[in-house]
Amino acid sequence: MYKSFSMELAGRTLTVDVDRVAKQANGAAFMHYGDTVVLSTATASDKPREGVDFFPLSVEYEEKMYAVGKIPGGFNKREGKASEHAILTSRVIDRPMRPLFPKDYRNDVTLNNMVMSVDPDCNPEVVAMLGSAIATCISDIPIDGPCAMTQMGMIDGEFIVNPTLAQKDVSDLTLTVASTREKVIMIEAGANEIPEDKMIEAIFQAHEVNQEIIKFIDTIVAECGKPKHAYESCAVPEELFAAIREIVPPQEMEEAVFTDDKQTREENIRVITEKLEGAFAENEEWLSVLGEAVYQYQKKTVRKMILKDHKRPDGRAITQIRPLAAEIDIIPRVHGSAMFTRGQTQICNVTTLAPLSEAQKLDGLDEFETSKRYMHQYNFPSYSVGETKPSRGPGRREIGHGALAERALVPVLPSEEEFPYAIRTVSETFESNGSTSQASICASTMSLMAAGVPIKKPVAGISCGLVTGETDDDYIVLTDIQGLEDFFGDMDFKVAGTHDGITAIQMDIKIHGLTRAIIEEAIARTKEAREYILTEVMEKTIAAPRPSVGKYAPKIIQIQIDPQRIGDVVGQRGKTINTIIEETGVKIDITDDGAVSICGTDQAMMDKAVKYVQIIASDFEMGQVLTGKVVSIKEFGAFLEFAPGKEGLVHISKLAKERVNRVEDVLTLGDVVKVVCMGKDKMGRVSFSMKDVPAEAR
Repeated sequence: MYKSFSMELAGRTLTVDVDRVAKQANGAAFMHYGDTVVLSTATASDKPREGVDFFPLSVEYEEKMYAVGKIPGGFNKREGKASEHAILTSRVIDRPMRPLFPKDYRNDVTLNNMVMSVDPDCNPEVVAMLGSAIATCISDIPIDGPCAMTQMGMIDGEFIVNPTLAQKDVSDLTLTVASTREKVIMIEAGANEIPEDKMIEAIFQAHEVNQEIIKFIDTIVAECGKPKHAYESCAVPEELFAAIREIVPPQEMEEAVFTDDKQTREENIRVITEKLEGAFAENEEWLSVLGEAVYQYQKKTVRKMILKDHKRPDGRAITQIRPLAAEIDIIPRVHGSAMFTRGQTQICNVTTLAPLSEAQKLDGLDEFETSKRYMHQYNFPSYSVGETKPSRGPGRREIGHGALAERALVPVLPSEEEFPYAIRTVSETFESNGSTSQASICASTMSLMAAGVPIKKPVAGISCGLVTGETDDDYIVLTDIQGLEDFFGDMDFKVAGTHDGITAIQMDIKIHGLTRAIIEEAIARTKEAREYILTEVMEKTIAAPRPSVGKYAPKIIQIQIDPQRIGDVVGQRGKTINTIIEETGVKIDITDDGAVSICGTDQAMMDKAVKYVQIIASDFEMGQVLTGKVVSIKEFGAFLEFAPGKEGLVHISKLAKERVNRVEDVLTLGDVVKVVCMGKDKMGRVSFSMKDVPAEAR
């Protein structure tokens, strides 16, 4: 018989069924939140994976289309690879869970979350986050849990716990906070320039909600939790560390890592490693873990230098940013480009503009967002870190970094009415030594402004790091961390925003949470650094968006027509609109409310297309002067085409002031002439005249 547990969460009932389904998994939680249903499972291998020096954790978030009553698209009619939204949700679950597993644990662990039903008022992401924590905590897999996660929104200055999809649509804040019993362990946010103090308030209100959830999880673990299994530790033997220190004294390791050049440091470590390999050539057991031991020795050395001596590996002060540089228009013929350099981190961003019809279509469980007009994509080739490996397309990290930069810039983009374009920015990583995602935000901002996109304000991003000691009060926050400080430190706290507030946050940590004091200091540091980058570098490179899009960018003209006339413009089976497109070379998009967007690079052809659409979508008026092409000649007159599918008759008596015996005496097929509308005749037909065209219009 299974056991069921329930609690009220943000005005809705959260129910967890244990031992109801998936009983062969190490742990399983059948989650219900309103009508949202998610099956969360945790499984682990019996033995550690051989040859790895990391914890092999996999987190999956599976979106089943039947959850929202849809059949998947495509030929196979079944779910394929994970969507970007699913990947981003998996990363949000992974980041707070990973630090809670033992550091010397090398067994494969998979946390799987299958979304089986979606209630728009009960976010499946939150349910999956909680389900992963519960499934792992009640399993026999060792973990220092529980942790809990809450989402916060803000509407009219008021915080909303676990907002519905409809509330998210109008919220100024989308914040996810994960907590342990005492501390915040993960933060992810997108915001419409939220002030720093308001963001801190939201974080810790979510933290308070998490404490209630943790109490609920504790009751489940107390009744259903399994004893944690023993595992084979993969920790480096202490005697090996002692032997390494004899051969490579701490002073020698300090000298090896104390440099601002990444390649020099890596060469120094390579020399040390070769010396140790020679010294331990007869000890295969030690050789098998030597790489991890050298890594740990570097880590301890760097942490001690920073925490105790206040010395950073590249010699910077604790609050000092690496040398900065920025430039625009480095790539010809593209619509906009910019490059941003911070130390050995360098990003080139390219902007491309297109009609709104080029917006990305989304196929997922979110019923409110079916497309997006702004796309930011991030690429991280192996050469950027001096390595060689084949490109296999974007991985989860690249997708995550792209989404973070995208989220940071969305609040400052112009509306579709103000700027009717689909926008794609691509960040190419030329060189990487820490915080490329934040450099992408800076480069993207300048690239957008160079392309003539009228963003409301420039956005910059920066990352802070952390090194902690034995107590909560023993720590140091580092401004602008480089790669080594990220690898060996405890935190990567990324914050992006304008002069006026925060637009995005992403926090990753390797310890069991942060105190309020650390979070407040990190947010204050990032604000100070962000202001400096904006004022001293970015705004000196390009102070404001260019007044118009560039020479090679498409131009868009928007006009409004009567929705009842859309069919006339499109024509039977699209014949009319396709004729206009073929003749002028433009792209035409028409919405259901009659908004017409005409996109092209040749202004004359765009104006011609606009004229055609306006003629087709309106009735002829008395006195209106038009230019038409002779397409048919009859005994009684000539038919003129004013726009594809829109014709009119000029009677033989209206061709000239003098008498005309034959139409062919005045007109031939293909002639282009001006006529004036004479209104309707006795039969109700609209007639035109060549002889009555006003002199000033000839």
